[in-house]
Amino acid sequence: MIQLEAIKKQFYIGQPNQLEILHGIDLQVKRGEFVSIVGASGSGKTTFMNIIGILDRATYGTYLLDGIDVTQAKDRELSKIRNEKIGFVFQTYNLIARTNALKNVELPMLYAGVAKKERMERAKELLTLVGMENRMYHTSDELSGGQKQRVAIARALANNPSILLADEPTGALDSETGRKVMDLFQELNREKGITIILITHSTELAEETGRIITLKDGRIIKEHNLRGKE
Repeated sequence: MIQLEAIKKQFYIGQPNQLEILHGIDLQVKRGEFVSIVGASGSGKTTFMNIIGILDRATYGTYLLDGIDVTQAKDRELSKIRNEKIGFVFQTYNLIARTNALKNVELPMLYAGVAKKERMERAKELLTLVGMENRMYHTSDELSGGQKQRVAIARALANNPSILLADEPTGALDSETGRKVMDLFQELNREKGITIILITHSTELAEETGRIITLKDGRIIKEHNLRGKE
């Protein structure tokens, strides 16, 4: 499903200086895997996630997503691939302020051109899936951190993506609420078959996934399979 080869990411910081964040990363993720990417601050985790999520382009290397060479695709193609195949969950939720949960979940479907009735029905289904059916008409400032994150997960699922990218999704939550969010990810992976890539600094959370990828200084230094999952 995901195949990255010799991925490098450089940033221009003035002639003749070039800052390289990722130094030739190779990674394959199979359909239905639950993978975590761990590493200390500055290891390149977020830069790597942005490339996997097609929010940024690699400077060098090849990225195949479902057989499509992302590195050669045009911006319009990339936007279509990202909207159809990838859902994002962030530490800061990124919900629209003063907008209720239902409208927040509908938003990606609105951009995708889904009819009003259909997107409302799907938004309600997704909020029920994440246990937020009783709070769907509450605005984001009326929700707790855990409730906001569950709405954010529902929104990430709006266009039925095959991949979910979660960047420190429990980082702003207390341990009990974070536990509920991780349980939800496990359920989505196990029952819906969604491929999940979790970016985290927490070894404890990483050990709940099927495979741990450890980054250090922009390189993969270790891979560890858990619970016999491929």
